[in-house]
Amino acid sequence: MTKVPAPRRPDLHVATEGEFSGWRTWIRDSFESHIGPFWHKVEDDGSVRCAFRVEKKHLNGSGNVHGGCFMAFADYCLFAIATHELDSPAVTTNFACDFLDAAREGELVECTGDVSRAGGSLIFLRGKLASAGRPLFTFSGTIKRVKRKPLSQPNA
Repeated sequence: MTKVPAPRRPDLHVATEGEFSGWRTWIRDSFESHIGPFWHKVEDDGSVRCAFRVEKKHLNGSGNVHGGCFMAFADYCLFAIATHELDSPAVTTNFACDFLDAAREGELVECTGDVSRAGGSLIFLRGKLASAGRPLFTFSGTIKRVKRKPLSQPNA
């Protein structure tokens, strides 16, 4: 991966090889980095598409993608879909989902979605996960912009 020169997002990286060459990912979140990699890219029309390739580590005991993996990926997608609205840190404040079908090892899971409304501090979004056009999971969520807190000084 090569670092994208963007002072606003020093944690944003772009793949330079492999299946996701040209796609972006964030490396600031150790949990997402551990269970991913999850990827996103901005399409020519400005929409955002996210994806990940299902690996053995994403599966539950039945050999299907673990529901928690779908939920973690969808949470990642909230922030990718809101990329045009975000200029500061944000947190998820609400998340709802419906499981529609299972995905198996080797499948490409893709997400599309949109911003339903963006206000002063809250952004409302919805999305759908699919594999080869087969709906897998739908979700909606709300993220809240938060103010940057100054780093505390030890022994200050």
